[in-house]
Amino acid sequence: MQIPALQAHGATLRDGHRVRVRALRATDAAAERRFIDGLSPATRRARFLGTVARVDDGLLSLLMSEDAKGPTAVVAVVPGSMGEDIVGVARLAAAPAADHAEIAVTVTDAWQHRGLGTVLIGALRELARARGIRRLWSMDSSGNASMRDFAHALGARAHVDPGDPTQVIYELDVN
Repeated sequence: MQIPALQAHGATLRDGHRVRVRALRATDAAAERRFIDGLSPATRRARFLGTVARVDDGLLSLLMSEDAKGPTAVVAVVPGSMGEDIVGVARLAAAPAADHAEIAVTVTDAWQHRGLGTVLIGALRELARARGIRRLWSMDSSGNASMRDFAHALGARAHVDPGDPTQVIYELDVN
């Protein structure tokens, strides 16, 4: 069953900048590649929990894919020289009948610490609710202080990954 796409909307960040938040579309592939290629090595490592030197076609295809219910990612975009530039992405992945989903939120370095991650989580919660998902979770490096602070500000619960003590699992209720 196809879920209606997230309604595109504008959002004002803490510093007054505006972004447009909408579902990721198939036509965003080039912008998604530019987004990931533009991340600093530290941000890229935090996103992929390791080193990703460049975005190959296989990874890009995976990141652009929808599931049977429709879009699995939301983006924040701003006007750019090649149309829209993606400045943040939030995505979820859930098994078909699951009431929980793994999430990943990435904000380009120049747009971090402005409240964009919070805006993207809000949009992802809306998408999750439409899919019947009640809990979101994320696995991150225990050394990622920015993620720890962000998760705490959202009210997420944290516990050490029982399979890897260098990882932390954050859980956040959708409602």
